[in-house]
Amino acid sequence: MDRRNLLFWIVIWVVFLWIESSSATLSPSGINYEVVALVAIKSNLNDPFNVLENWDINSVDPCGWRMVTCSADGYVSALGLPSQNLSGTLSPGIANLTNLQSVLLQNNAISGPIPTNIGKLEKLQTLDLSNNQFSGELPSSLGQLKNLNYLRLNNNSFSGPLPESLSNVQGLTLLDLSYNNLSGSLPKISSRTFNIVGNPLMCGFSQNNCSAVSNEPLPYQPDILKGQSHSKGSRNRRLAISISITVGSVFLIAIGIAMFLWWRHRYNKQIFFDVNDQYDPEVCLGHLKRYSFKELRAATDHFNQKNILGRGGFGIVYKGCLQDGTLVAVKRLKDYNAIGGELQFQTEVEMISLAVHRNLLRLWGFCTAENERLLVYPYMPNGSVASRLRDHIHGKPALDWVRRKRIALGTARGLLYLHEQCDPKIIHRDVKAANILLDEDFEAVVGDFGLAKLLDHRESHVTTAVRGTVGHIAPEYLSTGQSSEKTDVFGYGILLLELITGQKALDFGRAANQKGVMLDWVKKLHQENKLHVMVDKDLKNNYNRVELEEMVQVALLCTQFHPSHRPKMSEVVRMLEGDGLAEKWEASQKIETPRFRSTENPPQKYIDFMEESSLVVEAIELSGPR
Repeated sequence: MDRRNLLFWIVIWVVFLWIESSSATLSPSGINYEVVALVAIKSNLNDPFNVLENWDINSVDPCGWRMVTCSADGYVSALGLPSQNLSGTLSPGIANLTNLQSVLLQNNAISGPIPTNIGKLEKLQTLDLSNNQFSGELPSSLGQLKNLNYLRLNNNSFSGPLPESLSNVQGLTLLDLSYNNLSGSLPKISSRTFNIVGNPLMCGFSQNNCSAVSNEPLPYQPDILKGQSHSKGSRNRRLAISISITVGSVFLIAIGIAMFLWWRHRYNKQIFFDVNDQYDPEVCLGHLKRYSFKELRAATDHFNQKNILGRGGFGIVYKGCLQDGTLVAVKRLKDYNAIGGELQFQTEVEMISLAVHRNLLRLWGFCTAENERLLVYPYMPNGSVASRLRDHIHGKPALDWVRRKRIALGTARGLLYLHEQCDPKIIHRDVKAANILLDEDFEAVVGDFGLAKLLDHRESHVTTAVRGTVGHIAPEYLSTGQSSEKTDVFGYGILLLELITGQKALDFGRAANQKGVMLDWVKKLHQENKLHVMVDKDLKNNYNRVELEEMVQVALLCTQFHPSHRPKMSEVVRMLEGDGLAEKWEASQKIETPRFRSTENPPQKYIDFMEESSLVVEAIELSGPR
């Protein structure tokens, strides 16, 4: 057989394999069952902002649709539609997405019952329907979800008893049924944490069992201790049980002492093991994948310096390639001692993983070892805004004006979700160009959110350890250590100025013709009506003058000295979309304070600090890309 015939048969074989792999979701007429199921879900929902606009029945592959995630073999594995102002009902067609592992529909206005055929989703690990308007009884088919880890149904209008079948779900980590109208008795539920407050018909007048508790099994009580007659046979049985318990306790203590002495012997010999072999508890965090330390070490070529994507206050980020060829970004947290124990790490990572939005970096997995904590994210092929701001493609800036404006809007939407739509809300505390990543379409993806809280969990809500990047830190955060959503708004305003000027806030002032901080310079140019001076020279006048004026105004509103004068991120999004900017700007010009106008220069003490901040950057570990 010559080479041409051989090549022909290879092509035929590849096509055959592709057809075979695709046929699982195709009907005999060539219709994708997953497409039909997703379109059925769409048809039952009211979508005022057209989030589901590209869910098309004529499409062959739904993996490119918004809010849909597919597995490596091309099946729909996650449906993430939280906080999208959706209403309507949940279609029973969802049961045909049999490869679903995660369904996140929280913070909408979806009503009606949970489809009774929900139990067909045998691979489902996370189901979050909280903060909606669901009603009716909980279907008994929930008990068929044997792989379920997280079930959040709180803040709805469910009624009736809890199905006994829930006791069949043995792997539950969190079950939240609070604030519904459930009634009846509580079945035996195997869940590390569950919450049933706000169900008075179930809890009655006793609230002892109505809070978030750990489901520890009750101590075993033999029948002979429950008021039976004190016959001689009963006394003998009690005596036998007491002796058995005593002997067993002594035996367990002896084993414990022996194991301790063995450990001390091994420790004194300084025998070291791979961290993953030494400490690898069984932990399941919802839809997240747990990676072994060996797996991530191999993926990053033993954390080779050549694979470093960035360094920052939270640790070093490495580019990695998993065994299946998937490219990932592995963040090796450096401040391990500040993270606390294993349970605290799990709790914080759980919260980060539940933040799902198209403009947020999705957490894929994690790794815990005795002296290591690692987080695994998808690899962003276009790097960060900071790394691409000065780049050129075929002689033109990689980030033209249209892309910069789209990055500004996408970042604002991501922060809006963290502040106002995420439960619990997350304050980023380090909004800057290096933390805004770019996907294959140059869409903005906010990274590193939640990590500041992860590393500061021992502190109170008033944070005393300032985390952030000099040039982006709000003045009240520097002076008091207290962070809020408005500190993120300030950092976002500085990010807008970086997009406009093409310069990093920290580097500003080093040029011969520049003095002071970027914000002071921009305000001066704005007052003098010389906005063209501040625009990145690489754009070569290829920008919209009206949009420039609007973006500068938004940036100045966001960077007002007093936090209460700054807009919320929801207001920022509306202003960038062309709604309410004129009114907001006019109102800001009327604000007077005893010290200075809100849109004029901040106190000299703050300016002096910003100018001299480079002297203390290394000491407080704030600078550098993440």
